[in-house]
Amino acid sequence: MTTTDVPFDLAEVKLVEPLIRPGTVAKPGLIAGLSHASVPVTTIVAPAGYGKTTLLARWAEADPRPFAWVALDAGDDDAVVFLRYVAAAMHRLEPMPEQAFEALAGPGGSAWTSRLPRVGTALAAQKRSIVLVLDDLHAVSNQSCLDALAELVEYIPPGSQIVIASREEPALPIARWRARGQLLEVGVPELRMDERETGELLKASGVELEPNELRDLTARTEGWPAGIYLAALSIQAGAPSSIGPGASGDDRFVSEYLHLELLARLPEADAQFLMRTSVLDRMSGGLCDAVLQTTGSAGRLEALWRTNGFVLPLDRRGEWYRYHHLFGQLLRTELERSEPDLVAELNRRALSWCVANELPEAAVAYAHAAGETDAVAGMIDALALPTYYDGRKETLEEWLGWFAERDLARYPALAVYAAWLAALAAQPAEAERLLAIADGATSSIPLSDGSATVEPWVAALRAHMMPRGIDQALDDASLALRDLAKDSIFVPTTLVARGVAHALRGETSLAMADLTEVLQRAPTLDAIEESVLAEAQLALLAARGADWSEAQQRAQGAIGLIERNGLDDYTSSALAYAAAARVAHHEGRLVDARAALTRAHRLRPMLDHSIPWVTIEVGLELTRVHLALTDVAAARTILGETERVLELRPKMGFPVDDARELRDQLSATSGPLGAWAMSLTAAELRLLPYLATHLTIPEIATRLFLSRNTVKTEAVSVYRKLTASSRSEAIARAIEVGLLEASIYPRALDSQR
Repeated sequence: MTTTDVPFDLAEVKLVEPLIRPGTVAKPGLIAGLSHASVPVTTIVAPAGYGKTTLLARWAEADPRPFAWVALDAGDDDAVVFLRYVAAAMHRLEPMPEQAFEALAGPGGSAWTSRLPRVGTALAAQKRSIVLVLDDLHAVSNQSCLDALAELVEYIPPGSQIVIASREEPALPIARWRARGQLLEVGVPELRMDERETGELLKASGVELEPNELRDLTARTEGWPAGIYLAALSIQAGAPSSIGPGASGDDRFVSEYLHLELLARLPEADAQFLMRTSVLDRMSGGLCDAVLQTTGSAGRLEALWRTNGFVLPLDRRGEWYRYHHLFGQLLRTELERSEPDLVAELNRRALSWCVANELPEAAVAYAHAAGETDAVAGMIDALALPTYYDGRKETLEEWLGWFAERDLARYPALAVYAAWLAALAAQPAEAERLLAIADGATSSIPLSDGSATVEPWVAALRAHMMPRGIDQALDDASLALRDLAKDSIFVPTTLVARGVAHALRGETSLAMADLTEVLQRAPTLDAIEESVLAEAQLALLAARGADWSEAQQRAQGAIGLIERNGLDDYTSSALAYAAAARVAHHEGRLVDARAALTRAHRLRPMLDHSIPWVTIEVGLELTRVHLALTDVAAARTILGETERVLELRPKMGFPVDDARELRDQLSATSGPLGAWAMSLTAAELRLLPYLATHLTIPEIATRLFLSRNTVKTEAVSVYRKLTASSRSEAIARAIEVGLLEASIYPRALDSQR
């Protein structure tokens, strides 16, 4: 099975076990120990050049269990991308549930609410014992990726393993696994070569030494396989048999040795090929030809693979290769030392080739390495929305992080994207700061949507954020719609904002015109999320006018869009669920009303005054329905949060009066409080999925940027409102009432301690 039926654009070569080069030395005793280990986690940790990948490939060859393989690189330092590769690797062994892939598509939700549990559930449900290999984990440093990996360990079924290969011990709960007897550790002592293995490696490379020379080389290299292989290559090139003292992976020494004993003895053309192609993460004949301005690179790469263990194939067709990480790093160091002025030009040539061959994200990396800031900014502008809607928010954040504040003033489009991300991440102050940078700035590059200036982009976002109220939002939206390019993706977004502003002013016909236009234009602009908001807002307008037939049709339309497009975890869907709850309650469908309420509650942690109109409208609708259901505690909590947003954004039209009326109704209500579970605050709801994970309270506090005492206090409140006396009981109760989805937390209770 391949990745062809996986709904993501993944590199097939990263999911294939590497070829074992003839002449590599096996460690049968170590491999036997690995194969018979009954622990869920194995770590293989050692510096570059200790044969970690070779050991894994040999192990996969000897073990009867199927191996799911992921070769990680820096491009996987995004939790969504990381989990996609894990899911695709398992999919090659056994078809993954469609829901797991759906959870990994799009920007909605968080890893803890659906993505991790669904992938973990698929891992737990594997029909056979498997070995999931994560090679080169050191390439991944984002804590969200490491948290995802640690959580997956909680789902490993008996007989299966997760195997981690890394140059350094990763920031994982190693001590906890070790204390529980869940961990097998392999390190430098187990990977060092003895004299016999050194002799085998040299012999396979065409080098034979006298026993005393062999003993001396093994001692001097301290059994470091890469050092021994470097010695073999240099001896082939005519160097003495001694590699020198201390050759155990010290970069400075090995770099000097590479230059003096290996590169200096190669023909100049060969040495130049090695050094100058070292700027490439992956090499093909065409790419190398372009970078070196030559021909015949494909044949040279194949020859290097056959004669040099530091060149590794990435596919079975012999099209793509890479250098062994250590060797590539040393070659780049030597290139920067000997030809520093050439490095940027080589990256520019790689950039041009990638653009011509439609590899935009590789082009971004080479442009960044070449210092071509304008090119980087232009490409990120073009890639920002596709990357975001593909769910790779962390990748986009990394790209935007390359630009300091002074740079964003030159590339205000990037500041607008960063502001959108901040607003959607409930960081209103940061969103307003970034928007201020873009406001009035002149772009150094053409804008990707064809707009003449960035001013309508700024106005479009400000219309959504409504920092100065609905009257200013109307002015902002009108400016944006006047100056945006005709087919700009910001057009439907801005129409939604203007329609909402009209609706909050009580201008129903104007609101309906804008929202209907959104639905008309959405298909050609792929504006699905905007369509959900438009349908939901039209449903609320119809309900306000007592046109319940229209309200039901519009609410059903919004929910249908959510279900067909997998938007359950999008912030915008909260408005649709609130509208659906209002309609269902009016029609007496109380079960449906409570189900829609529950779905809306799951999204409440994503709502604040960043985009206040969504938060306010959702809050008022939920308050109405809970009050009608005599869920007084829930109504009080939600209305209180809504009123706090209105204090920060007071110029919001009739919702101000609606909130006052609902407060009066609550004050006049007597009787049982009811629905304690639904009275969880947004902060407590945000904490809830974390309580179902392996994370301790201090670790959760770190992830949420809160103090331990705050998280502990919130957890105690969660237990009280869910009538639970422990963490596991709280999770069980949350699943029972629907605040956590039962189908994706089947092992949550077992993993609690």
